[in-house]
Amino acid sequence: MRRLSIRVQQIKPSATLAITAKAAEMRAAGRSVISLSVGEPDFDTPKAAREAGIAAINSGFTRYTAVAGIPELRHAITEKFKRDNDLDYSADDILVSTGGKQCIYNLLMAVMNPGERAIIPAPYWVSYPDMVKLAEGAPVIVPTSAESDFKITAAQLDEVLCHRCKILFLNSPSNPTGMVYSADELKALGDVVRKHPDLIVATDDMYEKILFDGKTFATFAQVNPDLKDQTITFNGVSKAFCMTGWRIGFCGGPNTIIKAMTKIQGQSTSNPNAIAQKAALAALTGPTDELEKMVATYETRRGWLVDAINAIPGMHAMMPDGAFYVFPSVASWIGSTTTSGVTLSDDVAICEWLLEEAGVALVPGTAFGSPGHVRFSYAVSQKTLEDAVHRIATAAGNLR
Repeated sequence: MRRLSIRVQQIKPSATLAITAKAAEMRAAGRSVISLSVGEPDFDTPKAAREAGIAAINSGFTRYTAVAGIPELRHAITEKFKRDNDLDYSADDILVSTGGKQCIYNLLMAVMNPGERAIIPAPYWVSYPDMVKLAEGAPVIVPTSAESDFKITAAQLDEVLCHRCKILFLNSPSNPTGMVYSADELKALGDVVRKHPDLIVATDDMYEKILFDGKTFATFAQVNPDLKDQTITFNGVSKAFCMTGWRIGFCGGPNTIIKAMTKIQGQSTSNPNAIAQKAALAALTGPTDELEKMVATYETRRGWLVDAINAIPGMHAMMPDGAFYVFPSVASWIGSTTTSGVTLSDDVAICEWLLEEAGVALVPGTAFGSPGHVRFSYAVSQKTLEDAVHRIATAAGNLR
């Protein structure tokens, strides 16, 4: 291990990717496995985006572009931020990256100094803490609970903030809970942030378009316009436009920070994929009928799945506001004994048991900083969901 850096030894592999890989191994060995572990839409990339990608290839648009992204895409992103979020940015305030993950990593590498703290409400997206560690920062995990809909409160934030805090992460709709911050909740958090003018708010809005029950989306800088210069707003085309493999994320923020992030990107990956940029441009400026159908389908699946989970003894799920995840508690299963005589010690053991016993891959809540839960993705067909829930219910009925 002496040849490996301390940096890389501090971080762990992505739990979602690890479980997906294990499920694939089992399938290759002939096992029937249903994976509800992947956060990837099960719909096609919109036709306009696909055609734009093909046209880019056929026209020879396959060379390097500007590191921050092609001008027309950055302009379209400024229009998106204005239209959807009432945020005014110039094209120079926009950075396009190889997925939202690279945008966030660029920010951390550009602003974080060794030992500075990043406030991360739990449950959190699995990569936040490890990316902070890679930037030599210190993740400060703030637990939340079902009582607060798994959202950090202004009182909690006020208690943990100090002069060593550099970044606050907010993710709405949330991966893994699907919960959404209201405008009033964001305003209350803004009242706390105003006391800390050096704090940067990193708001991850990747699931913005996947929202249910007629809810209206709000983002932090939109409801706290005086804090816009302290905010980096992240988004992308992966979830709303079913373009996960195209790897296009983007962000808007203060020009000095965006320039610093661009410098980091210029020395790591350089520009994002040229073809994918053209496809993203078509997605952002094209029709939204396919998106609307997708959201309606997810809303139907969500209602069915929450009811089905809550009918299984020992599982309890809240109704999420958006995204395509359900995050039920399985705490009452901890300490139970399986048919093979194994005692389920925690949510990780529960997921291992469900994978082996039921052939269903879920992600343990521990990976998201919230032990005692599991994450379902319902970005699969209704039939697949029904089969998975039946398998889980059968396995649960054999617990002692």
